[in-house]
Amino acid sequence: MVAIVRTGVSVAVAVVMIQAATVLCGFPAKLTLERAFPTNHGVELAQLRGRDRIRHGRILQSSGGVIDFPVAGTYDPFLVGLYYTKVQLGNPPKDFFVQIDTGSDVLWVSCNSCSGCPETSGLQIQLNFFDPGSSSTASLVSCSDQICAVGVQSSDSACLGQSNQCAYVFQYGDGSGTSGYYVMDMIHLDIVVDSAMTTNSSASVMFGCSTSQTGDLTKSDRAIDGIFGFGQQDLSVISQLSSRGLAPKVFSHCLKGDDSGGGILVLGEIVEPNVVYTPLVPSQPHYNLNLQSISVNGRVLPINPAVFATSNSQGTIIDSGTTLAYLAEEAYDTFVAAITNTVSQSSQSIILRGNQCYMTSSSISDIFPLVSLNFAGGASLVLRPQDYLIQQSSVSGTTVWCVGFQKIPGQGITILGDLVLKDKIFIYDLANQRIGWANYDCSTSVNVSTATKTGKSEFVNAGQLSDSGSVQNQPNRVIVLSILVLFVKLSIFSGFLHL
Repeated sequence: MVAIVRTGVSVAVAVVMIQAATVLCGFPAKLTLERAFPTNHGVELAQLRGRDRIRHGRILQSSGGVIDFPVAGTYDPFLVGLYYTKVQLGNPPKDFFVQIDTGSDVLWVSCNSCSGCPETSGLQIQLNFFDPGSSSTASLVSCSDQICAVGVQSSDSACLGQSNQCAYVFQYGDGSGTSGYYVMDMIHLDIVVDSAMTTNSSASVMFGCSTSQTGDLTKSDRAIDGIFGFGQQDLSVISQLSSRGLAPKVFSHCLKGDDSGGGILVLGEIVEPNVVYTPLVPSQPHYNLNLQSISVNGRVLPINPAVFATSNSQGTIIDSGTTLAYLAEEAYDTFVAAITNTVSQSSQSIILRGNQCYMTSSSISDIFPLVSLNFAGGASLVLRPQDYLIQQSSVSGTTVWCVGFQKIPGQGITILGDLVLKDKIFIYDLANQRIGWANYDCSTSVNVSTATKTGKSEFVNAGQLSDSGSVQNQPNRVIVLSILVLFVKLSIFSGFLHL
């Protein structure tokens, strides 16, 4: 076991929205990455739906210890709205701030020869450029390399031109894009092994070196160094590290939903007695689950289970890159009606810009029902009111709350985004093809299972990211981690396209 402790951290950065890449079949892949800066709280849910819809268009298409990634940022889109990390690559190690994306597989950063790459960031982070020639351990990846061939199968890589260079081209739905080539070099890690932290551990991984960026990726006010893909395919970091025996093929996160933000991300399985598991739907590129029914205040809603079945055009996906949550169109009206009927005597029901909202002076915990999403294997995800409602405004003691669950017209997709995922442990057990969860205070410690030779328990008091982007020491710290991680890529409350 490894005990991981997190405390919240407030990051003084501009509110940012990053829609990261999800790779589908066919190369070059069309991916969506969008970012924007809200200036106030008066953002319409229609704008949120528009931004998330771009992402959904492509969605429709033995371990060596625990690696610990302290999380910085917060879920609240009106404060930071971004979780991010700092990774160290190359020799000598160089810092890169990258967004973690569970909907894509590739880790890529800006290269020194990049055209259109920003040089400064409004996020108060120092941008860097990777130079393969300046790293003593870097090597180019050719088309004949086996790992390149593996990437071609999942549309994460391709061989372009006559250079025999393994390359990539990602085009995003907002018109931005990136292209480049792959390199093999060291990523520097802190790993808990046999009750000790190996601070100088490193592993060879393949990642992308971006030589061209267009669209929003070129804007300095919202710039980062790259994207950290955390999907299931073979080019993902978790797959590469687990294949080398450096990490188990399971990762866990616990994202704080309060203003202070922060959280936990580890390569390993958080051990919590209240965790329930449901199997992943096999042979899917995303984290698809078998949702069977929805209950409101313990009563199962009259929705045909076939509405949630997985196919090419429908299914239920866990996606940390979606801000809101989305219900299949055939289930949406029944769900909203059940909530409205429950609170009809204690709140005023109103429609704001097409969204079901409620005016109330009471605490939502006192009047709104619990919602249960019931999955295969008997696992239920219980949602509190704050897990399906979004506060829009508050005047003279009366607050307007709107249903955060939305629908995609004409689509049978159900997507559980950050609105639902926050303030819970989530475990992605890829080795056993299952996902587990439990409600949890993400500011407290967790135990993480680790397969060590001795079987001893480990203890890590994890670090976190400061306002300046550096790693801070905390009282009674055991170690200072070299990698700070974002598990979530958030859609932010501004600049969204209308449906």
